Amino acid sequence: MLNNTYIHIQGVGKNLEQKIWAQGISTWEEFLELEDKIPIPSARKARISEEVRKSSAHLAAKDCYFFSQCLPSVEHWRAYPLFSDSVAFFDIETTGLSQRTDKITVIGIFDGREVKTYVKDINLDDIIEEFPKYRLLVSFNGARFDLPFIKSEFPELEFRQLHVDLMYPLRRIGYNGGLKNIEKLLGISRSEGTDGLTGFDAVRLWKQYERGNQEALNKLIEYNKEDVINLKTIIELTYPQMVEKALKT
Repeated sequence: MLNNTYIHIQGVGKNLEQKIWAQGISTWEEFLELEDKIPIPSARKARISEEVRKSSAHLAAKDCYFFSQCLPSVEHWRAYPLFSDSVAFFDIETTGLSQRTDKITVIGIFDGREVKTYVKDINLDDIIEEFPKYRLLVSFNGARFDLPFIKSEFPELEFRQLHVDLMYPLRRIGYNGGLKNIEKLLGISRSEGTDGLTGFDAVRLWKQYERGNQEALNKLIEYNKEDVINLKTIIELTYPQMVEKALKT
């Protein structure tokens, strides 16, 4: 989808993008091959062609920062297939909802193969070296919650990557509510030990751990682990619907 995207080009909106798609053009390469047949004024078409060539070069270089800056944030999902070889599905647990008074307790990162868990007062600071390894981040409600929390505690992290906050493209295709509700709608099951747990339970489990209950931390980590693994399942199940919706809009 990314290499059939034009709304990252200044002056190109969704209506013009739809007009290009209506010509049966499915890649930037096809745009350049068929540009003479596209019913757009010549000067505008020449500028789009120039930007398409520039975009192709940045994509070949896997330049996530270029696309993170020029592509509208709610459209970062379009980049998923082309950057999924360097992706971090991530989720945080906290002591509460306030960035001012509460703290991060656990951060989970899933690269599609392995889950890495970072825990307060154990190895949480290691995320400073971990996050910059990835070109694409995927979260659920991360734009409003997870990333602001992380930036508050670790201001040295710049987050120059693409970031897919799944909550927004999922809403467009009819999946509303929280992550657990969407999992159920998609038929994704949780383990017996974590089924039914919520963010409030995550706070409770951390408090139990602080009082010396190691099993509470183990359950919290398992809960967080399922969160990040399920993010990958969700985007792969729903990505075709996202594409279909975008093409029809």
